[in-house]
Amino acid sequence: MKGVYVSATFAVLVRKGGAWLPVIAFCAVVGSGVTLALPVVLGRAIDAVVAGDGSTARWVVVACGLILLSMLADVGGAFAGAANSAGVTAWLRDRLVRHTLAVGPRAGRAFDAGDLVSRVSSNATDAAQAGLVTISVATALLPPAGALVLLTLIDPWLALVFLAGLALVGLVLRAFTRQTAAVVSAYQRTQGRLAARLAESLVGVRTIAAAGTVEAEERRVLAPLDELRRQGADTWRVLARSSAQAAVVGPLVLVAVLAAGGLALADGRISAGDLFAASRYATIGAGLGSLTGVLGGLARARAGARRAAEVLDTPTVQHGRSAVPDGPGTVEFQGVAARGDDGAALLDGVDLVLPGGATVAVVGRSGSGKSVLAALAARLRDPDAGRVLLDGVPLPDLDRAALRTAIGCAFERPVLVGGTVADAVGLGLPRDRVRAAAHATHAHDFVSRLPEGYDTPLADAPMSGGEAQRLGLARAWHAERLLVLDDATSSVDTATEVRIAAALTGSGGGRTRLVVTHRAATAARADAVVWLAGGRVRAMGRHADLWDDPEYREVFQ
Repeated sequence: MKGVYVSATFAVLVRKGGAWLPVIAFCAVVGSGVTLALPVVLGRAIDAVVAGDGSTARWVVVACGLILLSMLADVGGAFAGAANSAGVTAWLRDRLVRHTLAVGPRAGRAFDAGDLVSRVSSNATDAAQAGLVTISVATALLPPAGALVLLTLIDPWLALVFLAGLALVGLVLRAFTRQTAAVVSAYQRTQGRLAARLAESLVGVRTIAAAGTVEAEERRVLAPLDELRRQGADTWRVLARSSAQAAVVGPLVLVAVLAAGGLALADGRISAGDLFAASRYATIGAGLGSLTGVLGGLARARAGARRAAEVLDTPTVQHGRSAVPDGPGTVEFQGVAARGDDGAALLDGVDLVLPGGATVAVVGRSGSGKSVLAALAARLRDPDAGRVLLDGVPLPDLDRAALRTAIGCAFERPVLVGGTVADAVGLGLPRDRVRAAAHATHAHDFVSRLPEGYDTPLADAPMSGGEAQRLGLARAWHAERLLVLDDATSSVDTATEVRIAAALTGSGGGRTRLVVTHRAATAARADAVVWLAGGRVRAMGRHADLWDDPEYREVFQ
């Protein structure tokens, strides 16, 4: 099925060339026609010179016209090819990015960030050549086929000799195509792996520097270079071997045709002009070896399409069409189970009801399933068994816009996106709502001190970890029904954390608040605490009541 999907993706990329493909094909056909016509015209000019009939000038003018037409076809084909490649590349990149975002967090588990960047950038450029190289392969066969026909018209024996030479050239091309496809695919995979390691290092560059492991990290990141070098060398070896074989076969074809042509000329079956034309057609046929470049492009395009297809074949998150019904924001977990990529149980048999409008803290040791529970409540992942409901409606049944309007998430390490600080809090929202969210999370205190306030470019806004967390919390504050905070205040100073907690545990705007925390003080301020252990709910109750259990107290140590 994967091969079928790759072929379908390649076909779609060909069709996306649109109106440019007929232009490219027309220019290529015109160029091939000129290539085939020119030897005949020049042959006639030679015969005119030999015969002295005075028509030489006419044939020279026709030859010049054909050369001019060939130049125009080349320019037109080059322009159309560039326009086609640019348009298809832009379309494919747009589709890859949209699909990756639609896949959601699962995309990060299926592909490394650097590998995805490699697929969207360089591999998309290769894949976008699908239409161009398909036409190039098809039209590249026209001159040899036409040469065979025209040689038959000149002398059938010449055509037979020429056909035998084409068979040898065909064997060379077949071997080149098979070997190139495998080498190019391996090269692109290794490129993606190298990019993925580099992206990991850039994210953790401060940790690497602090740990004093820069040299070890350099070796880890650059380790695929040896493999990449070998694969690059393999590519050149395949090309060199095929070029050498074509360099041997080509002259053999030419010598054979010239020898047969010389005999035909001696027998009076052909003229001197015909022999010249036959030599040019033999050169054209032997030049089929130049198809190695075109076939190499085809191999790169198919390999790029394969890597694009692997992304596009990843299932996206499906949403229903239901609106969020009226309700207090009650969240229900019914027989919920979640497993990791290795099949290990992260949550198992969770039955839980979070009362609407309440602040519920989730605590537990590392690996107990706290973040998984939060992700399920926010529908950042779906359970492998069971279901999660918001006010009685399963989350997958909710419309995408309704779901994201109802539920907001803030994380321990928020990634802030947007052009300005205001965009990071609420892209497209009115400024008064942005300010209100910033005030509620006490982000306004430091934002107001920035050079341009809320209009400060995000890249020019230096922030501590706690300040970034406050902006991330402000971004989630717009949620209307459920606010999910996954250790979202862990880097905030104690005084600010108390003020944020007061805002969270106050009226909350009628929202339910699910707070993953490691702090006993935060759990103490919650209306209820869910204690997770080993992927199961160990207990649920008030912090003061659970505190009597020594094992519960150990969670906060």
